Amino acid sequence: MAALAAALCGCIAGGSGSMPDAVWGRQGIRPGELEKPRAIAIDAHDRVYLVDMTARIQVYDVDGRYLHGWKTPESKNGRPTGLTVARSGRLLVPDTHYYRVLVYEPDGTAVTEATLGGDMGRGPGQFGWVTDVVEDSLGNLYVSQYGDHDRIQKFSPEGKFLLEWGGSGEQPGQFRRPQSMAVDGDDHLWVADSCNHRIQQFDGQGKLLRLWGGEGSAPGQLYYPYGIALDGEGHVYVCEYGNHRVQKFTREGRSLGCWGESGRGPGQLNNPWAIAFDSQGRLHVLDSNNHRVQRVRF
Repeated sequence: MAALAAALCGCIAGGSGSMPDAVWGRQGIRPGELEKPRAIAIDAHDRVYLVDMTARIQVYDVDGRYLHGWKTPESKNGRPTGLTVARSGRLLVPDTHYYRVLVYEPDGTAVTEATLGGDMGRGPGQFGWVTDVVEDSLGNLYVSQYGDHDRIQKFSPEGKFLLEWGGSGEQPGQFRRPQSMAVDGDDHLWVADSCNHRIQQFDGQGKLLRLWGGEGSAPGQLYYPYGIALDGEGHVYVCEYGNHRVQKFTREGRSLGCWGESGRGPGQLNNPWAIAFDSQGRLHVLDSNNHRVQRVRF
């Protein structure tokens, strides 16, 4: 998206250079169809994993061709809101309303012995509503949650509780629904602090390094940031559920432009939930209430 990279102020939507290079997905409950998809992850083989409101995890190739799928074991209380591919290639699924992280092989085989959590509570290793899980270069896992106690917990590769930080509130280091996370090359954790309309960056011990954002729709402001992704080149991409757009930032929080607007046509979005990069550097945007994925090249 040359137009996005050139937009140093103001947001762009539609127009020359800003159209997606692929749009796929349709509403429905048959294999390959989508019903308000809520999370996306892409593995090293460019397989795209999606989870939707039917609690189905479906796998596609990078162009949207359906490969296979399965369902999480329970969904009466709610559906997962996150997906992450671990360094092992396994899929980590924050099973939000069941207070746990599920683990699957790429073919959908459940790795039940690797399940993390399962008990609701505020103690170490207990969870509220789990939103996301990410892995650092040492294999440590960070799990975000909201509800009675908005916080992040860190676990060893073996699943041993190491530490926690956060708490519900608006002060620096606190959260109101930390919806998604990303880990950079320095093993620093970036958190989309959704209901505080901001981004927070921490080191691996929970020390706050940066905080930026603020509620609004102007460039540099955020409105319910649900998804976050890093391109490895010093840029932070944020998917805004409330502003129907994706915004590109420097690490310091300076807006470099944004893509999308409210609507149903190509290049328009309806409450996007999440974003993920493939191996070619293309950003896949989970256009949730349009029941589809849009792929854009920056």
